[in-house]
Amino acid sequence: MTAPEPEGVGEELERAILGERPAFNANEVASETGVTIEEARRLWRALGFPEHGMATAFTHADVGAVSTLTELVGSGLLDFDTAVNLTRAVGQTMARLADWEVATLLHRIEQLEQGDQSTGSRAGSATRMVDELSGPFEELLLYAWRRHLAAAVARIEALGANEEDLHTTQLTVGFADIVSFTALSNQLSQDKIGDLVEVFESRCADVVAAQRGRVIKSIGDSVLFVNDDPIRAFDTAEGIISVIGRDARMPDVRLGLASGSVVMRLGDVFGPPVNMAARLTAVARRNRVIIDADTAALLPGDQFETRRLPARPVRGFGLVEPVAVRRH
Repeated sequence: MTAPEPEGVGEELERAILGERPAFNANEVASETGVTIEEARRLWRALGFPEHGMATAFTHADVGAVSTLTELVGSGLLDFDTAVNLTRAVGQTMARLADWEVATLLHRIEQLEQGDQSTGSRAGSATRMVDELSGPFEELLLYAWRRHLAAAVARIEALGANEEDLHTTQLTVGFADIVSFTALSNQLSQDKIGDLVEVFESRCADVVAAQRGRVIKSIGDSVLFVNDDPIRAFDTAEGIISVIGRDARMPDVRLGLASGSVVMRLGDVFGPPVNMAARLTAVARRNRVIIDADTAALLPGDQFETRRLPARPVRGFGLVEPVAVRRH
């Protein structure tokens, strides 16, 4: 039986992860790094952390991070607002990654404590995992960041050959939505609904990657993805239906596709095609793909059969004629 956790175990785990104890308050961080107290607070808020007033809550690593950003700004490579924007991107991405990592490892910690590798407490197993995983996982993070950075630069270079505005491009946007998710979540236990969402998101991500697209975001019961090739976007939609909707253990799904000009900012995409793709999921039948007229015009007639459906009101767009599509 796992022993109860002693008081203060959270603080000990935090110190184990950070590798040091807090040694500075906000004023001292500002003084050490040469920024104003307000600039230091802006950077801290951008990372997504709550403020601590004048409490001693910051480590030497915190001071080092602020100093790194200050040096970049001082070199003229970045202005302060750009540094804050990049800091916010890192903070939001790392926050989600950390939550995902902890939720994933909790199950493994419970397994360790029930097996012959038990330390006698969850905190012991957690500390062991931190010690053994930190180095390899940090290497994986750096590797994945570089690979994704290279891919992002390649996309920008491709756009630069054809577009004046590198933030705007032509894409096909896809939206995959679980049918009746609210009712389903009321019927399942919290563990089962969590497992369902995890399987849904992971299978969608695999299909999107296989078709050379990108998952922009997951919102529980839905996944937003993009592809610069409308045929691959359609194949992605069909693939998601195959691995989700045609699996008897999974719920039904609806897929909407819309094409056109989108703005890419903050790791997200914005514009009418994004909204249209989301709206079309409400029109689609279970385990079917529905598209807009712009996407239909991009699909070659020798490969696809399209059929306009009766016009219906679509929120934000007025009357719209959705298009049913299938391969010959």
